[in-house]
Amino acid sequence: MYPLVISKTFIPTMKHIFDLLLPHQVDRTIHGMKLPVYVFIVIAIISFVRSCIHLFTPDGGAGSIAGIDLSVAGADGIIFAFALWGSAQLIYSLIQLLVAFRYRSLVPLMYVLLILETLLREMVGHMKPIVFAHTPPGAVMNSIYLPLSFIMLILCLWKKDKSS
Repeated sequence: MYPLVISKTFIPTMKHIFDLLLPHQVDRTIHGMKLPVYVFIVIAIISFVRSCIHLFTPDGGAGSIAGIDLSVAGADGIIFAFALWGSAQLIYSLIQLLVAFRYRSLVPLMYVLLILETLLREMVGHMKPIVFAHTPPGAVMNSIYLPLSFIMLILCLWKKDKSS
């Protein structure tokens, strides 16, 4: 049986974390493992598609996808809010795509932002709950994105052993 050894490569220093989250030079450099970058590309593409659905579908996806009852008074406001949300998501997804393909050294920072954005959406859902006809895909994606983003962030921060 092998003893559990935590090497220096496993525990990044605060300076190392800070330098990875806010690098002095922003470029295509990948400082940690490559897997988080590839996962981030998939997330960015999903974000782009999701934003286009909210922005361009007639009901913003509120009724057809999320299952919100749009036969009530004020449904136009719900659709409007979903379209506004889609426009904000579109800008965010374009930034994600830019980072994924051009400025990869910012991927760790983008995971932090993704974690914060997901946690804030979860918080809003608890503070201002609404009734859905079924579990919306966004709620399912939150339960995937949050742990996945934490794991990918850890892999981004994983310090490579210089001797290897």
